[in-house]
Amino acid sequence: MDEQFEAQQLLLSNGNVEATSFREKTPFFSSLIKWLLNIVMWATLIVWVAVVFMYPLESVQTYLGTMTEATADSFLGFTGSVFLIFSGPVIIISVLSALYLILTSGEDKIQEKERRKGASYRLRTFPVIVDGPFGIVSAGELIVILLFVVYITWVAGVYAVQKLSVIFHNSDYTIDDKWSWTFRMSARGFGLAGMFCLSFMFIPVARGSLLLRLVNVPFHHGIRYHMWLGHLCMILFSFHGFLYLIGWIMAGEIPSELIAWEPTDGANLAGIINIFFGWSIWITSIPFVRAKNFELFYYTHHLYIIFIIFLAMHVGNFFFCIPAGAIFLFIIDRFIRFFQSRNIVDIISTRSLPCGVTELVLSKPASLSYNALSCVFLQLRELSFLQWHPFSVSSSPLDGTNSVSVLIKALGVWTFGLKDTVEARKAQENLNLQHVNKLRVSLEGPYGHELPCHLTYENLVLVAGGIGISPFIAILSDVIHRINEGKPCLPRKILLVWAVKRSEELSLLSTINMASISQFPLDELHLETLFYVTREQESEVENGLFLKAGRSSVSSFSSGNVISGLASSGNKIWFGAYVISSSVGLVTSMILLNIFYITPFGITNWWYQGLLLLACMEGSVVIFGGAVIGLWHIWEKSKSVKERSENRKPKIDEEQNKDSFLENLASSTTIKYGSRPDFKEIFGSISKLWGYLDVGVIVCGPPTLQSSVARECRSLNMWRKSSDPIFHFNSHSFSL
Repeated sequence: MDEQFEAQQLLLSNGNVEATSFREKTPFFSSLIKWLLNIVMWATLIVWVAVVFMYPLESVQTYLGTMTEATADSFLGFTGSVFLIFSGPVIIISVLSALYLILTSGEDKIQEKERRKGASYRLRTFPVIVDGPFGIVSAGELIVILLFVVYITWVAGVYAVQKLSVIFHNSDYTIDDKWSWTFRMSARGFGLAGMFCLSFMFIPVARGSLLLRLVNVPFHHGIRYHMWLGHLCMILFSFHGFLYLIGWIMAGEIPSELIAWEPTDGANLAGIINIFFGWSIWITSIPFVRAKNFELFYYTHHLYIIFIIFLAMHVGNFFFCIPAGAIFLFIIDRFIRFFQSRNIVDIISTRSLPCGVTELVLSKPASLSYNALSCVFLQLRELSFLQWHPFSVSSSPLDGTNSVSVLIKALGVWTFGLKDTVEARKAQENLNLQHVNKLRVSLEGPYGHELPCHLTYENLVLVAGGIGISPFIAILSDVIHRINEGKPCLPRKILLVWAVKRSEELSLLSTINMASISQFPLDELHLETLFYVTREQESEVENGLFLKAGRSSVSSFSSGNVISGLASSGNKIWFGAYVISSSVGLVTSMILLNIFYITPFGITNWWYQGLLLLACMEGSVVIFGGAVIGLWHIWEKSKSVKERSENRKPKIDEEQNKDSFLENLASSTTIKYGSRPDFKEIFGSISKLWGYLDVGVIVCGPPTLQSSVARECRSLNMWRKSSDPIFHFNSHSFSL
C-alpha cells in the first residue's frame, strides 16, 4: 500500500504546467445587445415566477381576473389574455433565447477565462446528498427541491384557508356538506399546484431546449429533472382525483359527477380518462419497472399525446393556459426531431473490438456542430422500427468535420443485435459477396452542453467505469487538438482513472483518432492515467501493448446520406428563425381564431376552447415553423452538395502518428490488477499535491461508481484545509 501511495504521489505531482490565458474580444454593440437580452429575460422570469407563486392569493386572482375580463373583448380574446399571463413569459424567454444564441452563432463556444487564483465553491457542482431517492443531488438542486416543497405547501395552505373559511363560517351547511366541501377544495388546490408543476415538467424533457441551453444544463440532467417533476405531478394529480372522489361520495353525487361533462366547468369524465393514462405512464416509469421492462416503459410513454388531449378537455382553456407555454416548446422540439429522424445516415466505417464493443463512424455535414460531451440517439431499422437508444460520442469535433463516432458495448438485446449485424456485414464483404446492403441508421442529435464543462477547468479528474470511457476518449482528443491548433483551452493537467473488468477492455483507447492528432503536447499538457483491472490478478498483456490490441474494421462508401442538419444543434440562425416563426404563428393563430370563429359563433365551452388552443399550438408549429424548416432543408441540401464536392480528399494514414502518441500515453500509465480504485487515497493525494485550486471531476459509469466519487468529493470539500483544492463534481451518465 505504501508503494502504491508513493507511485500515486509521483504520478500526481509531475508536470505542474501553467495554463495560457486567453481573452476573447467581443464587439461592444453585440455585447450590449446580449446584456440587454439577459436583463429582459431575467426580469421576465422573475415576473413569471412571482405570478406562479402569488396566484393562490385571492387578491391576486381577483386582480388577474379583472385584467382578463378587460381584455376578453379585444383581438386576443379571453383565452389569449389568460395565455399571455401564464404562458406568455415562457414564450418570450424562449424567443429571446433564440435571439441570444443567434448573436453567439459566429463566436467560439469556449468563452475563455483568465487563470483563476485559488478556488471557489459552486452550488451546481457541490454534491450534498449522495445516497437517496433522488440519487446524487448538488447544493443547487437541493435548493430547487426545497423551493418546490415550499411552493406546494404554500399553495395547499393558502388555497385551503381561503376557500374553507367561507363555508365553515356559514351555518346553512351541514357537517357532511362542510367535509365534502373540504375535500373538494383540497383537491382543487392539489390540482392547481399540479398544473404549475406540469409547466415545469415539459421544459427539461425537450432535448434541444433553448432554456436549458441558455443556462448550459445538459440534456441528461434535464432528463433527471423531468423524472423528478413527473413523479411530483402524478402524486399531486392522484391526490386531486382521490379527494374529489371522496367529496362526491360524501355528497352522494356518485356516479353523476364521474360522467359529468359540463360546458363551463371541468369535464370530469375527461379527467378520469386523463388520470388513467397518466397512471399508465407513471407506473411504467418507476425505476424498478423501467429497468425490467424498458420497451414497455418506452412505448407507454408515448401515451403522453392522449394525456395532453384529455388534459386540455378536462381543465378547459383557462387552466390549460398554465402549462400550455411549456407544452408548446416541447412540440417545437418534437417536430424538428421528427424531421431529423426521418433521414437515413451512412455509416462510414465500423470497428469490432475484442471486448465486445462496436465503433460506428457516422457521416455528418460540416455545418452540424457538437462537442466532446454530446450524445446521440440511434435507430437501426433492421433491429427495430421504434427503439431509439442514446450513446455518448467518442470523437472530438476537431477530429474531422464530416464524421462523428460512437462506441457501443453489447449489453442487451438491441446492442447484441447491432454487434451481430455489423459482424455479419463484415463477413459478407470479406467474401466479396455482391449486393451487400450497406448499414445505415437513423439519428437524432447531437445533444449536450452548450459550453462543455471539461473546458472550464484547468485541472481535471476523469473517472470512468467500463464503456464510460467513451466520452473521455472524446475529451482527450479534444484537448490535444485544441492545444496543438492554438485554440482556446483551459485544461493543462488531467488525471484519468478507469476501472474495467478485463484487460481486453483497455483496447478501447485504440479508437482515438490518431490520424488527426499531429503530436502529443508534452510541454503543455500533463496527462496521467490510472487503470484498474478488477477481475484479473496478473497482467495478461505487456504494459503499453494493450493499446495495440487487435481489431477488425470494415469501411463503406458514403453516398451523401449524412446526419440531417435540421436539428436544434444545427445552424443557430435557422433554428432561431424556426422557434420565432412558430411563436409568432401561435399568437397569429389565436388572434385569427378568436376574430373569425370564437367571437362570431359565441363559443363558450371550456373544454372545446381548450382543444382549440391545443390545435393552435400544433398548427402554428406545423404551418409556420414547417415553412422555415422547408426553406432550411433546401439551404442545407445545396450546402451539403457543395461540401461533398470540396471534401474529396484521400484518407490520411493513421499509422504515421499512432505510435508516438500511444508510447507517450503508455509511459504515463499505471495498471493495477485485482483491485478497485481507492478514491479516498486518490483524491487525498490530489489534495496534498495539487494545492489550493479548482479541480473538475467528471464521472461516467454505473451509479455505484458515481456515488463513491461524489461521496469523496463531498467529504473533502466539507473538511478541507485552506490549502486544499475544491472538487467540482460533474456526472455524465444518464438513463431513460
